[in-house]
Amino acid sequence: MINKLKQAFQVKEIRKKLTFTFLMVVVFRMGTTIPVPGIDTSIIKNMVENNSLLGLYNMFSGGAFSNFTIFALGIGPYITASIIIQLLTAGFESLKELQKSGEEGKKKISKYTRLTALALAIIQAVGITLGIVRSALKVNSSFFIFTVIITLVAGSMMVMWLGDRITEKGIGNGSSILIFVGIISRLPVDIIAIQEKASIGALKWPAIVTVIVVVLITITGVTFINESTRKIPVQYAKRVVGRKMYGGESSHIPMKVNQSGVMPIIFASSILALPQTIALLGGPKVQAAVNSFFNLATDKGFWTYRIVEIVLIVLFSYFYNTISFNTEDITKNMKNSGGFIPGIRPGNPTEKYLNGILSKLTIVGAAFLGIMALIPALITHYMHIPVNFGGTSLLIVVGVALELKRQLESNLVMKNYQGFLK
Repeated sequence: MINKLKQAFQVKEIRKKLTFTFLMVVVFRMGTTIPVPGIDTSIIKNMVENNSLLGLYNMFSGGAFSNFTIFALGIGPYITASIIIQLLTAGFESLKELQKSGEEGKKKISKYTRLTALALAIIQAVGITLGIVRSALKVNSSFFIFTVIITLVAGSMMVMWLGDRITEKGIGNGSSILIFVGIISRLPVDIIAIQEKASIGALKWPAIVTVIVVVLITITGVTFINESTRKIPVQYAKRVVGRKMYGGESSHIPMKVNQSGVMPIIFASSILALPQTIALLGGPKVQAAVNSFFNLATDKGFWTYRIVEIVLIVLFSYFYNTISFNTEDITKNMKNSGGFIPGIRPGNPTEKYLNGILSKLTIVGAAFLGIMALIPALITHYMHIPVNFGGTSLLIVVGVALELKRQLESNLVMKNYQGFLK
């Protein structure tokens, strides 16, 4: 990775992209340090410490929520909006056709996503302000509450804009990069908490060593599953055009075991944050019911949360794979170019064959991700290690880092190819 970065900085275009991404990240981190005025943050921090779901929410926002900064909502509303629009696109033919209608269609889909994100940001801002922050307000007036809500919504839209700019002009997926930065920024806090517990004897060194070993195993496992690929052989028939013969060559279709990358994990985490937001609008009784159901500090809440998380990871893996790997389009392109899979007839049989392999790979990849998310969480939960950096966070960090590495390699290959053509 270090060598790739060194090579990338030697190429002007890639250096510009990396610099732009870095500047956007700096702006994001600055926003996570600017507090919303008139809030007693000590009360918010106490709530976050005593509510495990809020602790996870705080982790993904890079600590912006516990400090109640202008970026307290983070990228969450935009991620949830993306899920909703993608689900609607898969279910409604009109939206599906719009997505396939070229650049204009994609712009309209993007517009719908942003509007949905705005609506969700307003709902979350109202719920958080009235359900959590009201007791921490130094000035309890309707105008001030309205100001806090507007500030949170504006901050969320700013984070969404930063993510879009990174995707468009930088390196990597903007939303993933911001979540990655938010999680990494909380690492020093967790390390200090572990050191403090170890210094007073509340945490034994065997437990710390166990965590380190599990983290290393998880990183190795996620790297392996993300890089694993099944190659489907493709043969091209010979054809004569004029006096020349074309085809007769062999190639392959690369099908990754984890085709969808880190997105199912991010989607699952975003969906699991929704009950907390909805509960905030329902009053103290609803909040207590949701908190007891998803309380990660208890065995019941821990297992409920983790089982739902694994189920969501599997479901979103299936959903995202059908979008990112369109077997119908691949089959048509193969048929038009005279390609076929040995032993499989072109057309529908080829599509069914590819769908079958994709389903099997998705089961393996999603199950592996679910297990990798569960094991570190089990260790930290039952050994009572005071960290928010659990299995899900680790999967996101490793997945985004690998995706960033792939994008750097892709940009370097493209640049070398362009240089060769010149």
